[in-house]
Amino acid sequence: MRPAGKEILAYLQDCEAEMLAAIEAMAGIESPSSDAASQIPLREFLVPMFAELGFVCVALTGRNSGGHLYARPRERQRHDPCQLMLGHYDTVWPRGTLRSMPFQRQQDVVHGPGVYDMKGGIAQMLFALRAIREFGLRPALTPVVFLNSDEEIGSRESTRHIRRIARVCERVFVLEPSLGPDGYLKTARKGIGRFTVTVHGRAAHAGLDPDAGASAILELSHVIQSLFALNDPERGITVNVGTIDGGLRPNVIAPKSTAVVDVRVRTHQDGERISAAIHGLQPATPGVQLETEGAIGRPALEPTPRNQVLWRLAKNYATELDLDLQQGIAGGGSDGNTTSQLTATLDGLGPVGDGAHAAHEHLYIARTLERTALLTMLLLAPPHDAARTAS
Repeated sequence: MRPAGKEILAYLQDCEAEMLAAIEAMAGIESPSSDAASQIPLREFLVPMFAELGFVCVALTGRNSGGHLYARPRERQRHDPCQLMLGHYDTVWPRGTLRSMPFQRQQDVVHGPGVYDMKGGIAQMLFALRAIREFGLRPALTPVVFLNSDEEIGSRESTRHIRRIARVCERVFVLEPSLGPDGYLKTARKGIGRFTVTVHGRAAHAGLDPDAGASAILELSHVIQSLFALNDPERGITVNVGTIDGGLRPNVIAPKSTAVVDVRVRTHQDGERISAAIHGLQPATPGVQLETEGAIGRPALEPTPRNQVLWRLAKNYATELDLDLQQGIAGGGSDGNTTSQLTATLDGLGPVGDGAHAAHEHLYIARTLERTALLTMLLLAPPHDAARTAS
């Protein structure tokens, strides 16, 4: 029988010093996404941490990343039903950030690069598993762990592994940080797309023979206006031309110009529609051609019926901890966007704090311990068939 939520929390509160030591150690191993070599020491730090809990770790090598870590219980039977704890150990912070942004504790607040997004979430995984072991319990669904090192740059190498694991899991708990200082769970995330529109024009001397040219920059100005016209705030659609480039010199009609576009959508349907609109752009300037590349790389995480089953489960368990848990939508994506297409997914179970990707990044210790207790309870929850079959 599962212990009461407050009994689990009391145990984890007794582990506070050890949990903070683990977070400090991870923050001290700087692991920027762009530096593959920097990520290997952190992965090697985590292997014995999971091994001590009875997990076998498999290091998955990467071509351009520092690789990834898959961990499963040593005694797991091959075809046992399972559940996935998902996270990443890369950060947005370059090496040397600790000099200007050191790990430090100020009463209930811990500051430092990556503590909130999401090394604190990795610590939650470890100590939730530790609590389960301490109480001598065996979850009905075998917990497995996947941690990647390229999440902050789109998970291009790791997505295939995430899909493979999610397909055989009954549910996924994503230990990304909670939504804002109020600690909302992320039951919806926008889908994210990246597109590049290239205009091919024709060069000519701007003073001697302008009519012989076809300005790619003039056409790009029309393209940009068409792209911004796709914005629909009420539907949560944002289309942003983030960078432009083009031209040779002031006295030459520009033969080429490009625009790089960021797209955010709330639904898969809107993603398909906006993608079709961008790829369907037609030139307004005679003599030019448009070339469009890109797609919605991370589909939207939507509040599907099976995802809402997990949300209601978390909401119910939170009452045992006297937590008034709320849900919200995040504008950024995560690997939960991917798993949500395949199985029940609940995101934002990581630390409560603020400042992801910002100099004031921090987490609240007491509330993060509460989240760890909630994660422990969710891991011990029985299977919910509706979460697997509903869509």
